[in-house]
Amino acid sequence: MFFAQLLRSLAGAIVPTAQAHCDTTDGPAVTDGRRALATGNINHALKWIQADGEAELKEVFTKALAVRKLGPQAAEVADRLFLETLVRIHRMGEGVGFTGIQPTGAHVEPIVAAADRALETGDDREVRALAPAERRDELHRRFHAALGKKGFDVDDVPAARDYVAAYVSFFKYAEGEDHDHGHPVPAGGAHAHPAEHRH
Repeated sequence: MFFAQLLRSLAGAIVPTAQAHCDTTDGPAVTDGRRALATGNINHALKWIQADGEAELKEVFTKALAVRKLGPQAAEVADRLFLETLVRIHRMGEGVGFTGIQPTGAHVEPIVAAADRALETGDDREVRALAPAERRDELHRRFHAALGKKGFDVDDVPAARDYVAAYVSFFKYAEGEDHDHGHPVPAGGAHAHPAEHRH
């Protein structure tokens, strides 16, 4: 009975929205969501959403942690609902709807994969080579704005969100977009165009 009630409560938190470019199972938002569930520290996930979505995500997180204790099947359902809530709230912050998390192996544009590698290695030469020549200088500035904010403390949510703002600004520009839908571009970032990445 307790299990069924908690599952109904969790399911009620998922509100279907319009189709969008969804996060992948391997994407950074989902990866951080899984880390939050594994550690019990929601701050790993909070950086991907805006402050006005915190209450909803925290409520689902608390319920998910309770359900996870009831067994492997319950944990699988709880994890899925929490991760979908995280991604949906993040996408709402972009002004875009959400219908699901793309499976492992979903297509990722080469320039997006290169942008990921750039932040992992600290070298953006590959992603700049894939960008149009006239966008490379600005892309380089956005890359360094994100790289410089990467070493945040997980429990410093404002600093973590500042990194995500720079991160999505870099990725959106790499994808060919100039304007933002949600997060502001942090100080030292590119011009006055905040941006939001698919993650």
